[in-house]
Amino acid sequence: MSLPRNVNTLLKITRARSVPVALYHQNVLEHYENPRNVGSMDKKDKNVGTGLVGAPACGDVMKLQIKVDENGKIVDAKFKTFGCGSAIASSSLATEWVKGKTLDQANQLKNTDIAKELSLPPVKLHCSMLAEDAIKAALEDYKKKQSN
Repeated sequence: MSLPRNVNTLLKITRARSVPVALYHQNVLEHYENPRNVGSMDKKDKNVGTGLVGAPACGDVMKLQIKVDENGKIVDAKFKTFGCGSAIASSSLATEWVKGKTLDQANQLKNTDIAKELSLPPVKLHCSMLAEDAIKAALEDYKKKQSN
């Protein structure tokens, strides 16, 4: 009994795709492929708060910066992230969410909200935790600069 010609082709494709592939939700892919607010600001500017956080277990490093106006409203946010797609997406979403918020409102943003919006699986929740930590670190840096 001979096999049809296309069976060998199908077997090759099946073998090539048998390697586990991480499946990201569309919201993660959108922020990963089209990240918002990538860049950096002058960390010496007294109106800029900088948060730099990392996760030693996975190697993700996230820098998130906020620029605050004279009324205490965040008018700009930038990030640079070295990490997986979920870390980049979490950073991108975090910068979008903090813009236009007061310091207190930004401080209320939680990793669970980021994780829910991006539909992160449990194994990627540390990425949203990093984003929350980066926001809090940027807020603290800004407040420290204002007290000097």
